Amino acid sequence: MEGDGGLDVTCLNKYCNSSSSSSSSSDQDRKLFMKLKLNLSGDYPRKNAEFLSGQYGINLFLIGVALMLAVARDNPSVEESHLLAFVTCLMVLQLIWMMWYILLRERRKNTRTERDVNATTSWIRGALTVLAVLSLVMDAFRIGYFVGFSSCLSAAYAVYPVVHATHTIAQVHFLWFHIKDVVKSLEIFERFGVIHAVFTNVLLWCNGVMSEAEHFMNNHIRRLSFLDSENITIVASEPVCNSTTSSSTSSLFSRGLVYLFPFNVEYHIFVSVLLFVMWKNIGRTISSNKKSLVTKSQGLTLGPILGLLALASTIAVLVVYITRIEGVLELRQSAVSMFYIYGIVMLAVMCFSGALGLLIYRADHVPLDTSKNTSRQLDTELLFGSSLGSWFMSWCSIVAVLCTESKASYRWTNFVYSIFIVLEKYLQNLFIIESLYRQQERAERSDPELLAGSEIFSVTSSMAPPFSGIINRAYETPDKTPEKEQEESREVYRCEEQQEEQPLNMKRLILKNIAVLLIMCNASLWLLPAFGCRPQYDNGLEQDIYGFSAWTTVLNFAIPLNLFYRMHSVASLFEVFRRV
Repeated sequence: MEGDGGLDVTCLNKYCNSSSSSSSSSDQDRKLFMKLKLNLSGDYPRKNAEFLSGQYGINLFLIGVALMLAVARDNPSVEESHLLAFVTCLMVLQLIWMMWYILLRERRKNTRTERDVNATTSWIRGALTVLAVLSLVMDAFRIGYFVGFSSCLSAAYAVYPVVHATHTIAQVHFLWFHIKDVVKSLEIFERFGVIHAVFTNVLLWCNGVMSEAEHFMNNHIRRLSFLDSENITIVASEPVCNSTTSSSTSSLFSRGLVYLFPFNVEYHIFVSVLLFVMWKNIGRTISSNKKSLVTKSQGLTLGPILGLLALASTIAVLVVYITRIEGVLELRQSAVSMFYIYGIVMLAVMCFSGALGLLIYRADHVPLDTSKNTSRQLDTELLFGSSLGSWFMSWCSIVAVLCTESKASYRWTNFVYSIFIVLEKYLQNLFIIESLYRQQERAERSDPELLAGSEIFSVTSSMAPPFSGIINRAYETPDKTPEKEQEESREVYRCEEQQEEQPLNMKRLILKNIAVLLIMCNASLWLLPAFGCRPQYDNGLEQDIYGFSAWTTVLNFAIPLNLFYRMHSVASLFEVFRRV
Protein backbone atom coordinates (compact mmCIF):
# COMPACT_ATOMS: atom_id res chain seq x y z
CA MET A 1 0.00 0.00 0.00
CA GLU A 2 2.75 2.32 0.92
CA GLY A 3 4.69 1.34 -2.17
CA ASP A 4 1.68 1.91 -4.31
CA GLY A 5 1.05 5.14 -2.54
CA GLY A 6 4.63 6.22 -2.94
CA LEU A 7 4.54 5.26 -6.60
CA ASP A 8 1.42 7.25 -7.08
CA VAL A 9 2.94 10.26 -5.46
CA THR A 10 6.07 9.96 -7.59
CA CYS A 11 4.05 9.64 -10.73
CA LEU A 12 1.96 12.56 -9.68
CA ASN A 13 5.05 14.69 -9.10
CA LYS A 14 6.41 13.77 -12.53
CA TYR A 15 3.13 14.71 -14.12
CA CYS A 16 3.02 17.97 -12.28
CA ASN A 17 6.59 18.81 -13.32
CA SER A 18 5.91 18.02 -16.95
CA SER A 19 2.71 19.99 -16.92
CA SER A 20 4.38 22.97 -15.21
CA SER A 21 7.25 22.94 -17.73
CA SER A 22 4.85 22.78 -20.64
CA SER A 23 2.78 25.62 -19.18
CA SER A 24 5.91 27.76 -18.65
CA SER A 25 7.02 27.14 -22.24
CA SER A 26 3.57 28.06 -23.48
CA ASP A 27 3.72 31.21 -21.37
CA GLN A 28 7.07 32.05 -22.93
CA ASP A 29 5.67 31.45 -26.40
CA ARG A 30 2.69 33.62 -25.55
CA LYS A 31 4.95 36.41 -24.28
CA LEU A 32 7.12 36.14 -27.38
CA PHE A 33 4.05 36.33 -29.60
CA MET A 34 2.69 39.34 -27.72
CA LYS A 35 6.08 41.06 -27.95
CA LEU A 36 6.25 40.39 -31.68
CA LYS A 37 2.69 41.62 -32.05
CA LEU A 38 3.51 44.83 -30.20
CA ASN A 39 6.61 45.35 -32.32
CA LEU A 40 4.63 44.88 -35.52
CA SER A 41 1.76 47.10 -34.41
CA GLY A 42 3.78 49.83 -32.68
CA ASP A 43 7.41 50.05 -33.69
CA TYR A 44 7.06 48.97 -37.29
CA PRO A 45 4.97 51.96 -38.53
CA ARG A 46 6.95 54.38 -36.40
CA LYS A 47 10.28 53.21 -37.80
CA ASN A 48 9.15 52.82 -41.41
CA ALA A 49 6.70 55.69 -41.83
CA GLU A 50 9.59 57.90 -42.92
CA PHE A 51 10.49 55.50 -45.74
CA LEU A 52 6.87 54.95 -46.75
CA SER A 53 6.10 58.67 -46.95
CA GLY A 54 9.43 59.33 -48.65
CA GLN A 55 8.62 56.82 -51.38
CA TYR A 56 5.23 58.45 -51.83
CA GLY A 57 6.85 61.86 -52.27
CA ILE A 58 9.47 60.55 -54.71
CA ASN A 59 6.84 58.91 -56.90
CA LEU A 60 4.72 62.06 -56.80
CA PHE A 61 7.76 64.03 -57.95
CA LEU A 62 8.53 61.56 -60.76
CA ILE A 63 4.96 61.81 -62.09
CA GLY A 64 5.32 65.59 -62.30
CA VAL A 65 8.73 65.35 -63.98
CA ALA A 66 7.33 62.92 -66.55
CA LEU A 67 4.57 65.40 -67.39
CA MET A 68 7.12 68.23 -67.66
CA LEU A 69 9.27 66.23 -70.08
CA ALA A 70 6.22 65.51 -72.22
CA VAL A 71 5.27 69.19 -72.24
CA ALA A 72 8.85 70.26 -73.07
CA ARG A 73 8.79 67.89 -76.08
CA ASP A 74 5.86 69.88 -77.55
CA ASN A 75 3.79 66.72 -77.77
CA PRO A 76 0.28 67.69 -78.93
CA SER A 77 -1.29 64.96 -76.77
CA VAL A 78 0.21 66.43 -73.54
CA GLU A 79 -0.26 70.17 -73.18
CA GLU A 80 0.85 72.63 -70.52
CA SER A 81 -2.73 72.87 -69.28
CA HIS A 82 -2.52 69.20 -68.24
CA LEU A 83 0.58 69.91 -66.18
CA LEU A 84 -1.05 72.96 -64.58
CA ALA A 85 -4.15 70.92 -63.73
CA PHE A 86 -2.00 68.25 -62.04
CA VAL A 87 -0.04 70.81 -59.99
CA THR A 88 -3.29 72.59 -59.07
CA CYS A 89 -4.71 69.35 -57.67
CA LEU A 90 -1.56 68.89 -55.58
CA MET A 91 -1.87 72.42 -54.19
CA VAL A 92 -5.55 71.84 -53.32
CA LEU A 93 -4.61 68.67 -51.42
CA GLN A 94 -1.89 70.55 -49.53
CA LEU A 95 -4.38 73.31 -48.69
CA ILE A 96 -6.78 70.74 -47.24
CA TRP A 97 -4.01 69.21 -45.14
CA MET A 98 -2.77 72.60 -43.87
CA MET A 99 -6.28 73.70 -42.90
CA TRP A 100 -6.84 70.39 -41.09
CA TYR A 101 -3.51 70.76 -39.26
CA ILE A 102 -4.19 74.36 -38.21
CA LEU A 103 -7.71 73.53 -36.98
CA LEU A 104 -6.39 70.53 -35.04
CA ARG A 105 -3.75 72.69 -33.36
CA GLU A 106 -6.41 75.26 -32.48
CA ARG A 107 -8.50 72.58 -30.78
CA ARG A 108 -5.42 71.45 -28.83
CA LYS A 109 -4.04 74.91 -28.09
CA ASN A 110 -4.05 74.17 -24.36
CA THR A 111 -1.77 71.18 -24.96
CA ARG A 112 1.94 71.98 -24.89
CA THR A 113 3.63 71.34 -28.27
CA GLU A 114 7.38 70.84 -28.57
CA ARG A 115 9.11 73.27 -30.90
CA ASP A 116 12.49 73.13 -32.62
CA VAL A 117 14.03 76.58 -32.31
CA ASN A 118 16.76 75.56 -34.78
CA ALA A 119 14.22 74.95 -37.56
CA THR A 120 14.16 78.55 -38.80
CA THR A 121 14.59 82.15 -37.73
CA SER A 122 12.37 85.19 -37.96
CA TRP A 123 14.55 86.86 -40.59
CA ILE A 124 14.32 83.80 -42.86
CA ARG A 125 10.54 83.80 -42.55
CA GLY A 126 10.52 87.53 -43.22
CA ALA A 127 12.58 87.07 -46.39
CA LEU A 128 10.25 84.27 -47.51
CA THR A 129 7.29 86.58 -46.91
CA VAL A 130 8.82 89.16 -49.27
CA LEU A 131 9.35 86.45 -51.90
CA ALA A 132 5.75 85.32 -51.36
CA VAL A 133 4.48 88.85 -52.00
CA LEU A 134 6.40 88.93 -55.29
CA SER A 135 4.89 85.53 -56.14
CA LEU A 136 1.44 87.02 -55.56
CA VAL A 137 2.31 89.82 -57.99
CA MET A 138 3.30 87.13 -60.50
CA ASP A 139 -0.08 85.44 -60.01
CA ALA A 140 -1.78 88.75 -60.75
CA PHE A 141 0.27 89.00 -63.96
CA ARG A 142 -0.79 85.46 -64.89
CA ILE A 143 -4.43 86.38 -64.46
CA GLY A 144 -3.95 89.45 -66.63
CA TYR A 145 -2.20 87.29 -69.23
CA PHE A 146 -5.17 84.89 -69.27
CA VAL A 147 -7.69 87.71 -69.65
CA GLY A 148 -5.94 88.90 -72.83
CA PHE A 149 -5.78 85.43 -74.41
CA SER A 150 -8.90 83.91 -72.82
CA SER A 151 -10.36 83.03 -76.21
CA CYS A 152 -7.63 80.48 -76.96
CA LEU A 153 -6.40 79.35 -73.53
CA SER A 154 -7.64 76.53 -71.34
CA ALA A 155 -9.45 77.25 -68.08
CA ALA A 156 -6.47 75.72 -66.25
CA TYR A 157 -4.52 78.92 -67.00
CA ALA A 158 -7.11 80.88 -64.97
CA VAL A 159 -7.60 78.39 -62.12
CA TYR A 160 -3.87 77.86 -61.55
CA PRO A 161 -2.91 81.44 -60.50
CA VAL A 162 -5.97 81.74 -58.23
CA VAL A 163 -5.20 78.47 -56.43
CA HIS A 164 -1.49 79.34 -56.33
CA ALA A 165 -2.22 82.71 -54.68
CA THR A 166 -4.45 81.04 -52.07
CA HIS A 167 -1.80 78.36 -51.55
CA THR A 168 0.91 81.01 -51.06
CA ILE A 169 -1.06 82.97 -48.44
CA ALA A 170 -1.97 79.84 -46.47
CA GLN A 171 1.58 78.51 -46.67
CA VAL A 172 3.11 81.74 -45.37
CA HIS A 173 0.74 81.59 -42.39
CA PHE A 174 1.82 77.99 -41.81
CA LEU A 175 5.51 78.97 -41.98
CA TRP A 176 5.11 81.73 -39.40
CA PHE A 177 3.13 79.81 -36.80
CA HIS A 178 3.65 76.05 -37.26
CA ILE A 179 6.92 75.32 -39.07
CA LYS A 180 8.77 74.78 -35.75
CA ASP A 181 6.24 72.26 -34.42
CA VAL A 182 7.53 68.81 -33.49
CA VAL A 183 4.63 66.50 -34.27
CA LYS A 184 4.01 63.75 -31.70
CA SER A 185 0.42 62.73 -32.53
CA LEU A 186 -0.90 61.08 -35.70
CA GLU A 187 2.70 60.80 -36.86
CA ILE A 188 2.08 58.55 -39.89
CA PHE A 189 -0.65 60.78 -41.32
CA GLU A 190 1.34 63.94 -40.63
CA ARG A 191 4.43 62.50 -42.33
CA PHE A 192 2.46 61.95 -45.53
CA GLY A 193 0.96 65.43 -45.30
CA VAL A 194 4.30 67.18 -44.79
CA ILE A 195 6.10 65.20 -47.50
CA HIS A 196 3.25 65.96 -49.88
CA ALA A 197 3.78 69.67 -49.16
CA VAL A 198 7.55 69.27 -49.68
CA PHE A 199 7.28 67.73 -53.14
CA THR A 200 4.42 69.99 -54.18
CA ASN A 201 6.75 72.94 -53.68
CA VAL A 202 9.59 71.08 -55.42
CA LEU A 203 7.35 70.52 -58.46
CA LEU A 204 6.33 74.18 -58.43
CA TRP A 205 10.05 75.03 -58.36
CA CYS A 206 10.68 72.71 -61.32
CA ASN A 207 7.78 74.26 -63.22
CA GLY A 208 9.21 77.74 -62.67
CA VAL A 209 12.70 76.59 -63.67
CA MET A 210 11.30 75.02 -66.86
CA SER A 211 9.41 78.19 -67.80
CA GLU A 212 12.49 80.33 -67.10
CA ALA A 213 14.75 78.01 -69.11
CA GLU A 214 12.30 78.09 -72.02
CA HIS A 215 12.43 81.87 -72.06
CA PHE A 216 16.25 82.01 -72.08
CA MET A 217 16.39 79.23 -74.66
CA ASN A 218 14.11 81.15 -77.03
CA ASN A 219 16.27 84.27 -76.63
CA HIS A 220 19.40 82.23 -77.29
CA ILE A 221 17.92 80.62 -80.40
CA ARG A 222 16.75 84.02 -81.64
CA ARG A 223 20.29 85.40 -81.32
CA LEU A 224 21.69 82.34 -83.10
CA SER A 225 19.25 82.75 -85.96
CA PHE A 226 20.19 86.44 -86.15
CA LEU A 227 23.86 85.46 -86.53
CA ASP A 228 22.95 82.63 -88.98
CA SER A 229 25.06 80.20 -86.96
CA GLU A 230 22.29 77.65 -86.49
CA ASN A 231 19.20 76.80 -88.47
CA ILE A 232 16.83 76.33 -85.53
CA THR A 233 13.18 77.22 -85.42
CA ILE A 234 11.94 79.45 -82.63
CA VAL A 235 9.06 78.18 -80.52
CA ALA A 236 6.33 80.74 -80.05
CA SER A 237 6.07 81.81 -76.43
CA GLU A 238 2.59 83.26 -76.81
CA PRO A 239 -0.56 81.58 -78.18
CA VAL A 240 -1.72 82.46 -81.67
CA CYS A 241 -5.08 84.16 -81.16
CA ASN A 242 -7.24 86.59 -83.01
CA SER A 243 -5.91 90.11 -82.55
CA THR A 244 -7.77 91.95 -79.81
CA THR A 245 -7.38 95.30 -78.18
CA SER A 246 -5.96 93.67 -75.06
CA SER A 247 -3.26 91.61 -76.82
CA SER A 248 -0.61 94.28 -76.27
CA THR A 249 -1.43 94.46 -72.57
CA SER A 250 -1.24 90.67 -72.31
CA SER A 251 2.16 90.71 -74.01
CA LEU A 252 3.28 93.25 -71.41
CA PHE A 253 2.15 90.88 -68.66
CA SER A 254 4.04 88.05 -70.36
CA ARG A 255 7.27 90.07 -70.42
CA GLY A 256 6.77 91.10 -66.79
CA LEU A 257 6.53 87.46 -65.73
CA VAL A 258 10.12 86.92 -66.85
CA TYR A 259 11.45 89.29 -64.17
CA LEU A 260 9.34 87.66 -61.43
CA PHE A 261 10.29 84.05 -62.16
CA PRO A 262 13.55 84.14 -60.13
CA PHE A 263 11.77 85.24 -56.95
CA ASN A 264 9.01 82.66 -57.33
CA VAL A 265 11.59 79.92 -57.94
CA GLU A 266 13.59 80.79 -54.82
CA TYR A 267 10.41 81.01 -52.74
CA HIS A 268 9.31 77.47 -53.52
CA ILE A 269 12.70 75.82 -53.09
CA PHE A 270 13.28 77.48 -49.72
CA VAL A 271 9.80 76.56 -48.49
CA SER A 272 10.41 72.95 -49.50
CA VAL A 273 13.66 72.96 -47.45
CA LEU A 274 11.89 74.27 -44.33
CA LEU A 275 9.07 71.74 -44.73
CA PHE A 276 11.65 68.97 -45.11
CA VAL A 277 13.16 69.97 -41.76
CA MET A 278 9.68 69.74 -40.23
CA TRP A 279 9.26 66.28 -41.77
CA LYS A 280 12.56 65.11 -40.27
CA ASN A 281 11.51 66.44 -36.84
CA ILE A 282 8.31 64.38 -36.66
CA GLY A 283 8.54 62.08 -33.64
CA ARG A 284 11.84 63.55 -32.46
CA THR A 285 12.63 64.38 -28.85
CA ILE A 286 14.16 67.84 -28.62
CA SER A 287 16.92 67.65 -26.04
CA SER A 288 17.66 71.32 -25.53
CA ASN A 289 16.91 74.70 -27.06
CA LYS A 290 19.62 77.09 -28.04
CA LYS A 291 19.76 80.61 -26.71
CA SER A 292 18.84 83.45 -29.01
CA LEU A 293 21.81 85.04 -30.68
CA VAL A 294 22.41 88.76 -30.36
CA THR A 295 23.57 90.30 -33.64
CA LYS A 296 26.21 92.99 -33.11
CA SER A 297 27.21 95.24 -36.01
CA GLN A 298 29.77 97.45 -34.29
CA GLY A 299 33.08 97.84 -36.09
CA LEU A 300 31.77 96.81 -39.53
CA THR A 301 33.31 99.09 -42.14
CA LEU A 302 35.44 97.33 -44.74
CA GLY A 303 33.11 94.38 -45.36
CA PRO A 304 29.95 96.44 -46.06
CA ILE A 305 31.86 98.98 -48.16
CA LEU A 306 33.42 96.32 -50.38
CA GLY A 307 30.09 94.47 -50.54
CA LEU A 308 28.20 97.55 -51.70
CA LEU A 309 30.94 98.24 -54.26
CA ALA A 310 30.56 94.66 -55.57
CA LEU A 311 26.77 95.03 -55.77
CA ALA A 312 27.00 98.37 -57.63
CA SER A 313 29.51 96.96 -60.13
CA THR A 314 27.25 93.93 -60.61
CA ILE A 315 24.29 96.10 -61.57
CA ALA A 316 26.48 98.04 -64.00
CA VAL A 317 27.78 94.81 -65.59
CA LEU A 318 24.23 93.46 -65.88
CA VAL A 319 22.96 96.56 -67.68
CA VAL A 320 25.93 96.69 -70.08
CA TYR A 321 25.76 92.96 -70.79
CA ILE A 322 22.02 92.94 -71.60
CA THR A 323 22.35 95.92 -73.94
CA ARG A 324 25.46 94.67 -75.76
CA ILE A 325 24.54 91.01 -76.12
CA GLU A 326 21.71 91.93 -78.50
CA GLY A 327 24.09 93.77 -80.85
CA VAL A 328 26.56 92.71 -83.53
CA LEU A 329 29.26 90.07 -83.04
CA GLU A 330 31.94 92.48 -81.79
CA LEU A 331 29.64 93.88 -79.11
CA ARG A 332 28.65 90.38 -78.04
CA GLN A 333 32.26 89.31 -77.64
CA SER A 334 33.13 92.44 -75.66
CA ALA A 335 30.15 91.80 -73.33
CA VAL A 336 31.28 88.21 -72.72
CA SER A 337 34.88 89.31 -72.09
CA MET A 338 33.70 92.00 -69.67
CA PHE A 339 31.68 89.41 -67.72
CA TYR A 340 34.63 87.02 -67.35
CA ILE A 341 37.02 89.77 -66.20
CA TYR A 342 34.46 90.97 -63.67
CA GLY A 343 33.86 87.40 -62.49
CA ILE A 344 37.58 86.69 -62.04
CA VAL A 345 38.03 89.77 -59.82
CA MET A 346 34.91 88.97 -57.78
CA LEU A 347 35.81 85.31 -57.28
CA ALA A 348 39.42 86.14 -56.39
CA VAL A 349 38.22 88.45 -53.61
CA MET A 350 35.83 85.74 -52.36
CA CYS A 351 38.58 83.09 -52.42
CA PHE A 352 40.91 85.33 -50.43
CA SER A 353 38.17 86.12 -47.90
CA GLY A 354 37.21 82.48 -47.41
CA ALA A 355 40.86 81.40 -47.05
CA LEU A 356 41.49 84.17 -44.48
CA GLY A 357 38.47 83.07 -42.46
CA LEU A 358 39.67 79.45 -42.49
CA LEU A 359 43.15 80.51 -41.33
CA ILE A 360 41.62 82.40 -38.41
CA TYR A 361 39.61 79.34 -37.45
CA ARG A 362 42.65 77.06 -37.72
CA ALA A 363 44.67 79.36 -35.47
CA ASP A 364 41.91 79.28 -32.84
CA HIS A 365 41.60 75.75 -31.48
CA VAL A 366 37.92 75.50 -30.58
CA PRO A 367 36.27 72.05 -30.61
CA LEU A 368 33.48 71.31 -33.06
CA ASP A 369 29.88 70.93 -31.97
CA THR A 370 28.93 67.31 -32.74
CA SER A 371 25.40 67.43 -31.30
CA LYS A 372 22.53 66.36 -33.56
CA ASN A 373 21.00 69.30 -35.41
CA THR A 374 18.68 68.53 -38.34
CA SER A 375 18.78 72.04 -39.81
CA ARG A 376 22.56 72.27 -39.70
CA GLN A 377 23.00 68.83 -41.26
CA LEU A 378 20.57 69.75 -44.03
CA ASP A 379 22.46 73.02 -44.65
CA THR A 380 25.66 71.04 -45.13
CA GLU A 381 24.07 68.58 -47.55
CA LEU A 382 22.40 71.34 -49.56
CA LEU A 383 25.62 73.32 -49.87
CA PHE A 384 27.54 70.38 -51.30
CA GLY A 385 24.62 69.09 -53.38
CA SER A 386 23.89 72.43 -55.04
CA SER A 387 27.62 72.94 -55.72
CA LEU A 388 27.58 70.00 -58.12
CA GLY A 389 25.80 71.98 -60.84
CA SER A 390 28.34 74.79 -61.15
CA TRP A 391 31.26 72.41 -60.64
CA PHE A 392 30.03 70.24 -63.50
CA MET A 393 29.45 73.28 -65.71
CA SER A 394 32.92 74.66 -64.87
CA TRP A 395 34.74 71.42 -65.67
CA CYS A 396 32.85 71.19 -68.97
CA SER A 397 34.03 74.72 -69.78
CA ILE A 398 37.64 73.84 -68.85
CA VAL A 399 37.60 70.79 -71.13
CA ALA A 400 36.03 72.84 -73.95
CA VAL A 401 38.65 75.61 -73.66
CA LEU A 402 41.50 73.10 -73.77
CA CYS A 403 40.04 71.21 -76.75
CA THR A 404 38.65 73.99 -78.91
CA GLU A 405 40.47 75.62 -81.82
CA SER A 406 38.64 78.90 -81.46
CA LYS A 407 40.69 82.09 -81.21
CA ALA A 408 38.08 84.06 -79.27
CA SER A 409 39.46 86.79 -77.04
CA TYR A 410 37.68 85.40 -73.97
CA ARG A 411 38.95 81.83 -74.35
CA TRP A 412 41.53 81.89 -71.55
CA THR A 413 39.56 84.26 -69.34
CA ASN A 414 36.81 81.64 -69.47
CA PHE A 415 39.38 79.07 -68.38
CA VAL A 416 40.57 81.15 -65.40
CA TYR A 417 36.98 82.01 -64.47
CA SER A 418 36.00 78.32 -64.39
CA ILE A 419 39.00 77.45 -62.21
CA PHE A 420 38.04 80.20 -59.76
CA ILE A 421 34.43 78.94 -59.65
CA VAL A 422 35.61 75.52 -58.48
CA LEU A 423 38.06 76.96 -55.95
CA GLU A 424 35.68 79.59 -54.60
CA LYS A 425 32.90 77.12 -53.85
CA TYR A 426 35.39 74.75 -52.25
CA LEU A 427 36.71 77.41 -49.86
CA GLN A 428 33.32 78.98 -49.15
CA ASN A 429 31.73 75.63 -48.29
CA LEU A 430 34.55 74.87 -45.87
CA PHE A 431 34.25 78.32 -44.28
CA ILE A 432 30.47 78.03 -43.79
CA ILE A 433 30.60 74.49 -42.42
CA GLU A 434 33.49 75.36 -40.10
CA SER A 435 31.52 78.35 -38.78
CA LEU A 436 28.26 76.47 -38.25
CA TYR A 437 29.89 73.51 -36.51
CA ARG A 438 32.09 75.45 -34.09
CA GLN A 439 31.01 75.55 -30.47
CA GLN A 440 29.83 78.88 -29.17
CA GLU A 441 32.49 80.70 -27.16
CA ARG A 442 30.96 81.77 -23.86
CA ALA A 443 32.20 84.34 -21.41
CA GLU A 444 32.49 81.65 -18.76
CA ARG A 445 34.90 79.70 -20.90
CA SER A 446 37.04 82.68 -21.80
CA ASP A 447 37.29 84.12 -18.29
CA PRO A 448 38.22 81.58 -15.58
CA GLU A 449 37.76 84.15 -12.82
CA LEU A 450 34.19 84.79 -13.94
CA LEU A 451 33.62 81.02 -13.96
CA ALA A 452 34.92 80.75 -10.43
CA GLY A 453 32.75 83.65 -9.35
CA SER A 454 29.66 82.05 -10.87
CA GLU A 455 30.38 78.87 -8.91
CA ILE A 456 30.80 80.87 -5.71
CA PHE A 457 27.43 82.58 -6.05
CA SER A 458 25.53 79.40 -6.99
CA VAL A 459 24.07 76.68 -4.81
CA THR A 460 25.57 73.26 -5.52
CA SER A 461 25.52 69.98 -3.68
CA SER A 462 29.21 70.27 -2.78
CA MET A 463 28.73 73.68 -1.21
CA ALA A 464 25.49 72.95 0.63
CA PRO A 465 25.89 72.56 4.38
CA PRO A 466 25.47 69.06 5.81
CA PHE A 467 22.83 70.26 8.28
CA SER A 468 19.58 72.11 8.11
CA GLY A 469 18.57 75.16 10.02
CA ILE A 470 19.29 78.86 10.18
CA ILE A 471 22.86 79.85 9.30
CA ASN A 472 24.35 82.85 11.05
CA ARG A 473 26.41 84.62 8.37
CA ALA A 474 27.62 87.20 10.89
CA TYR A 475 29.13 84.43 12.98
CA GLU A 476 30.89 82.92 9.94
CA THR A 477 32.28 86.28 8.71
CA PRO A 478 32.38 88.61 11.71
CA ASP A 479 34.48 91.24 9.89
CA LYS A 480 31.98 91.67 7.07
CA THR A 481 29.34 94.33 7.59
CA PRO A 482 26.17 94.78 5.49
CA GLU A 483 27.69 97.90 3.91
CA LYS A 484 30.69 95.87 2.74
CA GLU A 485 28.45 93.18 1.33
CA GLN A 486 26.46 95.75 -0.68
CA GLU A 487 29.70 97.27 -1.98
CA GLU A 488 30.96 93.84 -3.10
CA SER A 489 27.68 93.10 -4.85
CA ARG A 490 27.95 96.44 -6.67
CA GLU A 491 31.49 95.54 -7.75
CA VAL A 492 30.33 92.18 -9.09
CA TYR A 493 27.48 93.85 -10.99
CA ARG A 494 29.89 96.42 -12.42
CA CYS A 495 32.24 93.63 -13.59
CA GLU A 496 29.36 91.84 -15.30
CA GLU A 497 28.36 95.04 -17.10
CA GLN A 498 31.93 95.53 -18.32
CA GLN A 499 32.03 91.92 -19.48
CA GLU A 500 28.79 92.34 -21.49
CA GLU A 501 29.68 95.70 -23.02
CA GLN A 502 33.22 94.90 -24.12
CA PRO A 503 33.74 95.43 -27.87
CA LEU A 504 34.41 92.67 -30.35
CA ASN A 505 38.01 91.52 -30.54
CA MET A 506 39.97 91.72 -33.76
CA LYS A 507 39.40 88.07 -34.71
CA ARG A 508 35.62 88.31 -34.51
CA LEU A 509 35.63 91.69 -36.22
CA ILE A 510 37.49 90.26 -39.22
CA LEU A 511 35.17 87.26 -39.39
CA LYS A 512 32.07 89.46 -39.32
CA ASN A 513 33.43 91.65 -42.13
CA ILE A 514 34.25 88.52 -44.16
CA ALA A 515 30.70 87.21 -43.65
CA VAL A 516 29.13 90.51 -44.75
CA LEU A 517 31.38 90.72 -47.82
CA LEU A 518 30.57 87.14 -48.86
CA ILE A 519 26.85 87.79 -48.38
CA MET A 520 26.95 90.74 -50.78
CA CYS A 521 29.14 88.88 -53.29
CA ASN A 522 26.86 85.84 -53.35
CA ALA A 523 23.83 88.08 -53.79
CA SER A 524 25.61 89.75 -56.72
CA LEU A 525 26.47 86.42 -58.35
CA TRP A 526 22.82 85.37 -57.97
CA LEU A 527 21.58 88.59 -59.51
CA LEU A 528 23.49 88.20 -62.80
CA PRO A 529 22.21 84.82 -64.07
CA ALA A 530 18.75 85.36 -62.54
CA PHE A 531 18.11 88.38 -64.76
CA GLY A 532 19.65 87.30 -68.04
CA CYS A 533 23.44 87.50 -67.79
CA ARG A 534 24.38 83.96 -68.85
CA PRO A 535 27.53 83.97 -71.02
CA GLN A 536 27.56 80.16 -71.06
CA TYR A 537 24.83 80.42 -73.70
CA ASP A 538 26.58 83.13 -75.71
CA ASN A 539 30.34 82.39 -75.83
CA GLY A 540 30.00 79.48 -78.25
CA LEU A 541 33.07 77.58 -77.00
CA GLU A 542 31.25 74.80 -75.18
CA GLN A 543 28.56 74.57 -77.84
CA ASP A 544 31.19 73.85 -80.50
CA ILE A 545 32.58 70.94 -78.47
CA TYR A 546 29.47 69.35 -76.96
CA GLY A 547 26.83 70.35 -79.48
CA PHE A 548 23.73 72.47 -79.04
CA SER A 549 21.43 69.86 -77.43
CA ALA A 550 23.97 68.41 -74.99
CA TRP A 551 25.26 71.78 -73.80
CA THR A 552 21.82 73.31 -73.31
CA THR A 553 20.85 70.22 -71.30
CA VAL A 554 23.88 70.76 -69.06
CA LEU A 555 22.96 74.43 -68.59
CA ASN A 556 19.31 73.66 -67.81
CA PHE A 557 20.54 71.34 -65.06
CA ALA A 558 23.43 73.41 -63.68
CA ILE A 559 22.16 77.00 -63.70
CA PRO A 560 19.08 76.40 -61.44
CA LEU A 561 21.30 74.58 -58.94
CA ASN A 562 23.80 77.43 -59.06
CA LEU A 563 21.06 79.99 -58.40
CA PHE A 564 19.85 77.99 -55.42
CA TYR A 565 23.43 77.65 -54.15
CA ARG A 566 23.96 81.42 -54.16
CA MET A 567 20.72 82.19 -52.34
CA HIS A 568 21.26 79.38 -49.84
CA SER A 569 24.81 80.66 -49.24
CA VAL A 570 23.40 84.10 -48.42
CA ALA A 571 21.14 82.55 -45.77
CA SER A 572 23.95 80.38 -44.34
CA LEU A 573 26.43 83.27 -44.24
CA PHE A 574 23.95 85.46 -42.42
CA GLU A 575 23.69 82.72 -39.80
CA VAL A 576 27.51 82.69 -39.66
CA PHE A 577 27.46 86.46 -39.14
CA ARG A 578 25.06 86.06 -36.20
CA ARG A 579 27.08 83.25 -34.60
CA VAL A 580 30.49 84.96 -34.69
